[in-house]
Amino acid sequence: MSDWTQKLPQAARDYIGGRRVDEVECIVSDIAGVARGKAMPASKFAKQKSFFLPNSIFLQTITGEWADNPLGDFTEPDMVLVPDYSTATAAPWASDPTLQVIHDVIDDEGNMVPTAPRNVLKRVVALFEAEGLTPVIAPEMEFFLVARNIDPNLPVIPPMGRSGRRAAAKQAYSLSAVDEYGQVIDDIYDFAEAQGFEIDGILQEGGSGQIEINLAHGDPVKLADEIFFFKRLIREAALRHDCYATFMAKPIEGEPGSAMHIHHSVVSKETGKNIFSDGKKETQAFHHFIGGLQKYLPAAIALLAPYVNSYRRYVPGFAAPINVEWGRDNRTTGLRVPVSTPSARRVENRLAGMDCNPYIGIAASLACGYLGLKEKIDPKPERNIEFNDFDDDIPLTLGQALDLLAEAQPLRDVMSEDFCLVYESVKRNEYKEFLEVISPWEREHLLLNV
Repeated sequence: MSDWTQKLPQAARDYIGGRRVDEVECIVSDIAGVARGKAMPASKFAKQKSFFLPNSIFLQTITGEWADNPLGDFTEPDMVLVPDYSTATAAPWASDPTLQVIHDVIDDEGNMVPTAPRNVLKRVVALFEAEGLTPVIAPEMEFFLVARNIDPNLPVIPPMGRSGRRAAAKQAYSLSAVDEYGQVIDDIYDFAEAQGFEIDGILQEGGSGQIEINLAHGDPVKLADEIFFFKRLIREAALRHDCYATFMAKPIEGEPGSAMHIHHSVVSKETGKNIFSDGKKETQAFHHFIGGLQKYLPAAIALLAPYVNSYRRYVPGFAAPINVEWGRDNRTTGLRVPVSTPSARRVENRLAGMDCNPYIGIAASLACGYLGLKEKIDPKPERNIEFNDFDDDIPLTLGQALDLLAEAQPLRDVMSEDFCLVYESVKRNEYKEFLEVISPWEREHLLLNV
């Protein structure tokens, strides 16, 4: 093997085997979590230490339009992209041996570009590290398999299962329901194994064709990389079987939404122990972390629920908490403390949608907890009974959420002001585009009646 292939993780080398790599995809995540970059022959990649992309990729909206640049003129200067070989992984759906490599985004002086989502997460993790702490997360990914939808004017419907019937709703944890699209699941497992990813479990959720995949706990950046990759591999697996995988927060009217639940714990670098536990007892740090989430999550909702569709998930009775209350083993609270041993004590943030960029969503959630630790914020009293009411602090539209983010200076300082300015510019542009669209509801009920 050539020198560069010696730098690859074992799973990537196993995938190559004795074959010649045909192509390398050099990628970064944009604001939406879309993979941007270049594909090149492996022979050319082997000769390059870096390549360039314009900084405008972080100003592109989900519709492909360009937001105003709040940081200066729209001259589109180049950024330097350097391969992070630890992220190299197979693209097992490709016809020829192909690798994907996530790249670090720096400027020409070697500084991290603050508007790159992966750099935002690295920045937040570094703040924990500076305090002698290591954050640990475990994500849960929910998504829907749906029938092919090539006309945006038509509603999304569940896929056809192997029984010849549409996938049924209200079948949470049913193994028979998962078996209905078992071939897609098999390909997800096969792709994940080829890419070296560990799946902790797959289960049927409450929606028609809704699946949840759990990942084992670990380093926040590594797991955000895996979610970034997982979204692509799941879509590819679905396409092989004549259906789509969607990570929209609320793709089907009347069905539950899809969340990205984030479990957090924090480990002391000095002792190697979870700072949320002192023997069997909960610590002040545990309560302060919860207090930070309660105080700052309302302002972070714009980062966890990034589209107008995201707020359709925040409705009563659809398994999505719309509050920042906390409770032990209480799924009606936005912040749940699962049953665990003291060493595994953790806090689960249930507010993030699966449509958020994983780097940004995880960074925002950790940032709230970090501020709680730094400011020693005490949480509100625990909720130990069912709580399905709206929390007045939670914004229910993207516009409201962006206004709260604009006012939360401590959170902006942690995430970086430059990033927040660019993020707001992109999201306000998307929100404006949405408000210009006339919906079917308006035509049905207003056209002849008002």
